[in-house]
Amino acid sequence: MTHGSLPRWLGLTLVSCAVLMPGMTFAADSYPDKPIRMLVTYPPGGGADIVARLVAAKMTDSLGQQVVVENRPGANGQIGAAALARSEPSGYTIMLDATGFSINPVLYESLPYDTLKDFQPVSLLVKFPNLLVKHPDFPVNSVKELTEQVLRSPDSVSYASSGMGSVQHLAAAMFASKVGGEMLHVPYKGGNPALTDVAGGQVPIMFANGASALPFATGGKVIPLATTGAVRSPALPDVPTMAEAGMTGMEVYEWNALFVPAGTPEPIVEKLAAAAHAAVRDPEVSKKLMDMGGEPLGSGPSSTAEFISEQISTWKEVIQSNQIKPN
Repeated sequence: MTHGSLPRWLGLTLVSCAVLMPGMTFAADSYPDKPIRMLVTYPPGGGADIVARLVAAKMTDSLGQQVVVENRPGANGQIGAAALARSEPSGYTIMLDATGFSINPVLYESLPYDTLKDFQPVSLLVKFPNLLVKHPDFPVNSVKELTEQVLRSPDSVSYASSGMGSVQHLAAAMFASKVGGEMLHVPYKGGNPALTDVAGGQVPIMFANGASALPFATGGKVIPLATTGAVRSPALPDVPTMAEAGMTGMEVYEWNALFVPAGTPEPIVEKLAAAAHAAVRDPEVSKKLMDMGGEPLGSGPSSTAEFISEQISTWKEVIQSNQIKPN
């Protein structure tokens, strides 16, 4: 994969509209006239699943056809993405994926699909900053003190993550690189067991998923030191951003976005994007996402593609400079 191929992503695929078969224009005009499957690349009950069900319900209202959530978890999103890549580009199978979509093409030598050619981004729904948290007994009280500890005693600080190559892993690796020190990675099979062990004192720190860490932080089970968002979280207004804490270039998000197969007609992509925008901007949905620590967006196809290409470039630099390999 080369960065030079990324512009294929930018904007909608206009060629697909120029080569529509007879009758396809009518199909796009009448779309949708049957239920839509929303593949979710992660298990039921997790953050991606919660976002999918909130959005699917509101998209059902605006599209006039049921949007049915179908979980296709496995391999950091690869199972669901491969299923979408094989689907007909008709708009009746869509996918909600997460940050792993932009990590996988860099982390893995081969994938069962081509990330840059097989998908059309529809809408960036929501971004969740990570939350740098620590166990209450760990003797640092700021990002500055954590930096000093890492530099003073190399490998004396361990950090938990939801797994090798996860956003939480990569955020901590990015932090260690910026500090110029080393930390010990303790990967778990999922974010909740990792966060539970930080709360229990088995591991001192974690760049945790903001939505998952929020109840732990408000309940006093972990202490938040900073957020990786561009601005402070309304849910934790006293917690500084990493930049405010003196660590620039640490804007890191876990996000959810909608995709369709490449070649889906532009009018259908636009109709789905409008429905997604309306869904996340619905006051009820927007409040729920913000209560989870998220930033509701509902961006259009072109800006979503641009965001994801930037994410791929960011994670490529982190993964290659730290020589990170999958399990």
